[in-house]
Amino acid sequence: MSYIDAFVAAVPTANKEKYIRHASEAVVVFKEHGALNVVECWGDDVPEGETTSFPMAVKCQPEETVVFSWIEWPSRAVRDKAMPLIMKDPRLQPDVNPMPFDGKRLIFGGFEPMVLE
Repeated sequence: MSYIDAFVAAVPTANKEKYIRHASEAVVVFKEHGALNVVECWGDDVPEGETTSFPMAVKCQPEETVVFSWIEWPSRAVRDKAMPLIMKDPRLQPDVNPMPFDGKRLIFGGFEPMVLE
């Protein structure tokens, strides 16, 4: 069964094009290491919550936009093998492809799909 890595971040709205370039370059590396699909979504209708919300989770500021992303892997084993290699890939190092957002407020996790249609 497939495996999903999901990410939520607050990206400065002015950095949207930088984010698209950053993500587009990263997609190549993820797919070279076995990712089946990579989806990047720019927040369009992401309401602020009273108790919890995507904006609250990443401490989104007024000049930022919430981004939601996921990577589909064939299995967790493939992802676990690939991730250390991806993190060491020279194309994704901060001096070559810097993250255009505050990585300290990035939230992420791995998920096992339960219902697929």
